[in-house]
Amino acid sequence: MADIALSAEAGGSVLAARYVARMAAGDIAPDPGQARIVAALAQLEQRIATRRLARKSSALGWLFARREETIPRVRGLYIHGSVGRGKTMLVDLFYESVAVRKRKRRAHFHEFMIDVHARIHQVRSDMKAGKIKEGDPIAIVAAALYEEAWLLCFDEFHVTDIADAMILGRLFEKLFSFGVVIVATSNVAPQDLYKGGLNRALFLPFIAMIEEHMEVVKIESPTDYRMEKLGGVRTWYVAGPQQTMAEIDHDMDIIWRRVAGADGGAPANIASAGRTIHVPFAGGGAARFSFEELCGTPLGAADYLRLARSYHTILIEHVPQLDQDRRNEAKRFITLIDEFYEKGVKLIASAEAEPETLYSGTEGAEAFEWARTVSRLHEMRSSDYIARPHGRGDSEASGNTTGLVET
Repeated sequence: MADIALSAEAGGSVLAARYVARMAAGDIAPDPGQARIVAALAQLEQRIATRRLARKSSALGWLFARREETIPRVRGLYIHGSVGRGKTMLVDLFYESVAVRKRKRRAHFHEFMIDVHARIHQVRSDMKAGKIKEGDPIAIVAAALYEEAWLLCFDEFHVTDIADAMILGRLFEKLFSFGVVIVATSNVAPQDLYKGGLNRALFLPFIAMIEEHMEVVKIESPTDYRMEKLGGVRTWYVAGPQQTMAEIDHDMDIIWRRVAGADGGAPANIASAGRTIHVPFAGGGAARFSFEELCGTPLGAADYLRLARSYHTILIEHVPQLDQDRRNEAKRFITLIDEFYEKGVKLIASAEAEPETLYSGTEGAEAFEWARTVSRLHEMRSSDYIARPHGRGDSEASGNTTGLVET
């Protein structure tokens, strides 16, 4: 770690300097496993800087940027390891530090693939309508993605959907041919991607492609920081004689900085099925909302699923007691808990009552469904649930998905 600090002080790496600063401030604990990843990312940071200088050294460099011989190739990085080891935090630091200002993109991998499928569908529709010439839709989409960003950073890279598996090879082959640099985090090694999936033999060339174009590094850290941050933390705070809501708000502020980082995160916007979900605070793979922001607005299952896939921990503040007149909010809360539970989201909430007495409605389906919500809320407090990996429901964990796409 001393070597990293020395190179940062010498101006060698913005990423390393920021990491060392956060460690000095006590926001990050010294961790040799993380230090190894910082070193790998710092080296990639330097290779990207060298590429940018090479492209700018010639007045014609940008004009002929697509010619393979004029683009210095840079291998990306595939970081894998157990949950809670700091992979997301490190890639966030890299993304903020790397000397690429415009043509870069940071995305949850699942959301990126939703975007890719939507683009392919639009290209096919435009071809049928005669708006564009016939061609390979995947190649056209890859070219468009390259024009927008030549540095792609993915979080939670995993493949469970056959629709994704069948196009990834062709898509990434084009992206790599354009010189796109990819940095990805994953809970599994490349060899274990789409393990047990339908027609997996057809997917194996893609794994070889990853290993050719990306350095594969495992983060070897004995500490599950996600568990450490949530260990001993109450997950359901109830206002009452023992603790006022103002005191709970103070506790929630402390928990939030513990989870999201000392800076408290920043606002974010998440695209979801043609709409934008505003996230008031996001940081460290976590998000923070009020109940009204999540359930007092017309959001649906797809929106809650989008959030569940994007954040491993979500704080919800000021959950009110609900009656029959607020059945719509109760319905949304039931749906929200269902989606969070299925994806292993860690929930920390402040409320006016315990789950059993939070909803008093007696009519409609939600009156019967509330019992399931109560059960899940109690389970979500357990240490076993807190230790559960984020992002994989039972069907995804088995690789038993059946989505199809034309290829």
